[in-house]
Amino acid sequence: MDIFDILGPVMVGPSSSHTAGAARIGKMARTLLGGEPMEAKIHLHGSFAETGSGHGTDRALVAGLLGMNPDDMRIPFAFQEAEKAGLHFTVDKIDLRDAHPNTAVIEVRDAHGKQLELQAASIGMSCSACSSRVEKTVNKLDGIDVSFTGDYNTLVVRNHDENGALAAVTTILSQLRINVANMSLCRHKRGGDALMVIETDHHIKPHQVSFLAELPGILSVTYYDKEDEDHVS
Repeated sequence: MDIFDILGPVMVGPSSSHTAGAARIGKMARTLLGGEPMEAKIHLHGSFAETGSGHGTDRALVAGLLGMNPDDMRIPFAFQEAEKAGLHFTVDKIDLRDAHPNTAVIEVRDAHGKQLELQAASIGMSCSACSSRVEKTVNKLDGIDVSFTGDYNTLVVRNHDENGALAAVTTILSQLRINVANMSLCRHKRGGDALMVIETDHHIKPHQVSFLAELPGILSVTYYDKEDEDHVS
């Protein structure tokens, strides 16, 4: 262990959960959108809504949408940076049932019309023998209940809810010698759209992600690379 493992991650404060965690949530929304967001509607719940302005939660979420990490010194000026980047956003309050107090719902759209709705919570610091991290968890994607943190390399696969889709994806991952750490399956209804969330121990290359996206029954594949955040751990 070194001094940074004891003190926690390098970040722009004042709060690990309300500021650093919010920046990570914003950046995850950007990554899962798969493109530069041009419009964003940010809805704050609970403690995020009550104290978010004072803790810079709103600015941190916008900063994450712009691609900033929690240690980026531009976070306090995220609103100005958004104007420069052409990101139009609104921030308001929302009341969610049974949600963590530090929860945000982010609706984003890119220049090509692609949209994403993400609900995620920042649950504070997690300390271990090897690192101290700002923990976050994604609770919903486009209205479908999910649960993942971004602590692993993560595939988010949207597919038709039909036989064979899961087997096809996991077979390819096995052939590529990519070990699955955690996996969950979620759907709105039988026979509709479904989501596979597959967390892996290994990095997945862009051409491998593209190959998975071409499999029968697969509608889209988004890859979240945890290495993007490792330098602020």
